[in-house]
Amino acid sequence: MDTASDTSGSGHIYLIDDDASIRRALTGTLERLGYSVSVYEAPDDFLKSAVPVSPAVVLLDMRMPGKSGVEVQAELIANKWRTPIIFISGESLPAQIVRAMKQGAADFLLKPFSMESLLRAVDSGLAKDAEQHAVLLRSLNIQQRFERLTPREKEVCSEIISGRSNKEIAEISGSAAATIKLHRARVLSKMQAKSLSDLIAMFEGTDLLTANKSLS
Repeated sequence: MDTASDTSGSGHIYLIDDDASIRRALTGTLERLGYSVSVYEAPDDFLKSAVPVSPAVVLLDMRMPGKSGVEVQAELIANKWRTPIIFISGESLPAQIVRAMKQGAADFLLKPFSMESLLRAVDSGLAKDAEQHAVLLRSLNIQQRFERLTPREKEVCSEIISGRSNKEIAEISGSAAATIKLHRARVLSKMQAKSLSDLIAMFEGTDLLTANKSLS
C-alpha cells in the first residue's frame, strides 16, 4: 500500500485490540495527548478499511480471535504497508515474539505496560515512519526526474554513474566528445544535480539504471 502524508496532531495511531476496555483506555489517553487514533476491534476490519497515512504506527494486539498479530503483520508486509508495528500482548508464546521481531516489529510491549513505555515506543515508531516517508518521497522525486530524460540521456547518465569520462563514452558510442558533453550537462540539469557526486548519490540504492542498455 502506498503511504500518503498526514500532518494532523502528533501522528496517527491504528489501534487493533479485541478488548474493549483496552481500546477505550488507550484511545482516551492518546487523543488527550494530541495523537489521532483509528480503533479496530478485529484485524479484518483494519485490513479492509484502514487508510494509510504518515507518520503513523500500528498498535497491534498479538492474541485475538481469528488472525493472530503476526499473521496480520505478515499480511501488511505482503501488501507493502511499511507503517511501524508495535505489538501489545498480555501473554505470547516465545515463538510468536521471535517471529514478530524477525518480521520487523518496531517494539513489543507486554501488558500491563506503563504509559511512559508506550509513548516512547509510539514516538520512536512515528519518527521512523516519518523518515521512511521522506526517503520514499525523495525516491519518487528522483524517479520522476529520471523519466524526463531522453533515452539517449538515460544511456549517458548510466555511463556517467559507472565512472566513464566524456571521452570514453564518446569512443564507445561513436559520438563526438562535444555531443556527450552536451548530454552530460542536460542530464545534470534535468536531474537537478549540482555535481557528479550529487548525481551518483541520487542513484545509490535504486535500480533505475538497470533497465537501460549499456553502451558497451
